[in-house]
Amino acid sequence: MEHIDPVDLKILKLLVKDGLITNKEIAAELNLTTTPVHERVKRLRRDGIIEKYTIELNRKKLHKNLMVFCAVSLKEHAAEFLTRFENDVQTLHEVVECYCISGGADFLLKIIVSDMDDYKEFILNKLSALPNIGNAQSQFVVKEVKQSSILDR
Repeated sequence: MEHIDPVDLKILKLLVKDGLITNKEIAAELNLTTTPVHERVKRLRRDGIIEKYTIELNRKKLHKNLMVFCAVSLKEHAAEFLTRFENDVQTLHEVVECYCISGGADFLLKIIVSDMDDYKEFILNKLSALPNIGNAQSQFVVKEVKQSSILDR
């Protein structure tokens, strides 16, 4: 693993908090000049510690008010069936995250839609239309209690 020192961690925390923060602003926050900050950020990207920069959208302002976690079990578990599901789920824009999990279900999907009617449409016409779906159990998010980064401490 690449060496991450305390200065790197501070830089990462600042970037996680605000991905648009400039090297100049980071340097000022850490009492450094911009050149070492630039070199550290470049190294963190090159080493794969920083994979990408993203933005976080306010889903409610975009009228995506319903978040659902759906545990999906497949009928068949041979490698080709698992791979097929993984490929098929990539085409479903309502699914924002998908995890292969252990336990009672095979996959856990995080789904964002406008409302219950939108979710019903998704289940009936998209998810259930995928081959090899055995069971799907939905849990509806009532309140988001915590959402953070691995560096939020």
